[in-house]
Amino acid sequence: MSTSSSRRPLSLSTSSSRRPLSLLEREEISRGLAEGLEQKQIAERIGRCPSIVSREIRRHGGRERYRAARANSVAAQTRRRPKARKLDRLPELRREVLARLGQGHSPDQIAGRLRRERGGGDPDQVISHEAVYTWIYALPKGELARHGVQLRSGRTSRKPRGRATTPGARIIGMRSIDDRPAEAAGRAVPGHWEGDLIIGRNGKTALGTLVERTSRFFLPVPLPGGKNATSVCDALITTVTDVPETLRRSLTWDQGTEMAQHQRLSLATDLDVYFAHPHSPWERGTNENTNRLLREYFPKGTDITTDPAYLQAVAGELNSRPRRILDYRTPAEVFTELLTSSIASTG
Repeated sequence: MSTSSSRRPLSLSTSSSRRPLSLLEREEISRGLAEGLEQKQIAERIGRCPSIVSREIRRHGGRERYRAARANSVAAQTRRRPKARKLDRLPELRREVLARLGQGHSPDQIAGRLRRERGGGDPDQVISHEAVYTWIYALPKGELARHGVQLRSGRTSRKPRGRATTPGARIIGMRSIDDRPAEAAGRAVPGHWEGDLIIGRNGKTALGTLVERTSRFFLPVPLPGGKNATSVCDALITTVTDVPETLRRSLTWDQGTEMAQHQRLSLATDLDVYFAHPHSPWERGTNENTNRLLREYFPKGTDITTDPAYLQAVAGELNSRPRRILDYRTPAEVFTELLTSSIASTG
């Protein structure tokens, strides 16, 4: 009776992990499965890594349906080159990806959202973000623009980003982020916000930005009166009072002097205000990320509008983008769930 130990490995070459499986090796895999051997035993028999055998069986039908000839034929077809890219082969999927790129979604957001909407179905209905990037970068120069689309970053490589900071006047009565409740440091409890300003050309215009930490939901704060402390406080009061009390727990801001009237804000809205340490933008990372996204709409060196309708339209687009951190749900979807839960709990 034949056993796994009685057979000599078909190949013990040091390069065996890199070369494709042969038909003879696939036939040995098929025999091993018929004999009821474990995948590790089959791997020892043919002198291959167990992970190679495991992937081979999984790709071609599993233990019950694996057939050597069929697996060999499919593998040979897969290795053929040149190989058409998925978006070149599937026009409907290409139109869907282009439409979502046109809405400002990143390749990662597109891939994740398609998996969430269509996962487990036809593989021709989903795509990886790597495949989207590969297809984009393979296009002739200007082709993507001809479709009216461009990557949100507008560039092909990462660049260091950050902003110069200058020391400001001491804000009276500041409460440090170190004093913030433990629940605010996490994201399990909703209603904790982060805030900041983005500044327009020559510092003459500005926009206040509020982001809820759990849902990443963004609220714009128009500043028609400018970025002085009184105008900022008045604008924040107007915006925050529209948020249900159960979703008003705390606000974390940097130490900019525009928040000098934070105590008046807390009294008017019952919202506790905490301040991050100087030169520590990572302590408000959710807000920093949102401000980076807003620069797609308000590039540095341009004026920032105070038109509420336009700002709400921008907020609508950002809040409708699926996010990986939210399992490719949108901030609007998550915030709506939080709002519904808060109303139910108080009802």
